[in-house]
Amino acid sequence: MALQDNVRNLALNPTLRDLEPDALRVIAFSAETRILRAGNVLFRRGEASDSGYVVLSGAIALQAEGGEETVVRAPTLIGESALITETTRAATATAREPSSVLKVSRALFHRVLDEFPDSAARLFQTLHERLHGLTDELEALRVARLAPSP
Repeated sequence: MALQDNVRNLALNPTLRDLEPDALRVIAFSAETRILRAGNVLFRRGEASDSGYVVLSGAIALQAEGGEETVVRAPTLIGESALITETTRAATATAREPSSVLKVSRALFHRVLDEFPDSAARLFQTLHERLHGLTDELEALRVARLAPSP
C-alpha cells in the first residue's frame, strides 16, 4: 500500500483525524505495516502493549474474556490507550481474513505529538470530550440503576 493510501486511512480514523496531514505522513512513513493471514493472532489478551494498530484492510476479530467477539475493519484503531500509556491488552486480536495493519508504536506517537503541538492539542481536546461523554453515560446508568422501579 502506498504512503498516501496509509495517510488517507489514518485520516479516516476518528481519533487520528485530529492530526495535521504532516503528522499523519510521519506516522504512515515510520509505522510498521504488518500483513496477516486468516487465523493469525495479532496479540493476546493480557499481553503488555506498546503500540496501537490501524486496520488498513481485511477484518480483525477482538475477543475479550467471556465477551462477545467484535469484528473491526478499516480505519479502526485497535489499542488506542496503548498509544498514550503503558497498559495490557484487553482482548485477543485475530485476523478473520487476509488483513493488513499499521503498527504505531507509543514512542512514535509521542514523538509526533511533540513535533506537532497543534495536533496534540486538538487530539487531547477530542479525547477530553470523549471521556466527558463516557463519564456522563456512566452516571446516567448509575442513576437509572438506583432509581426505584414503578
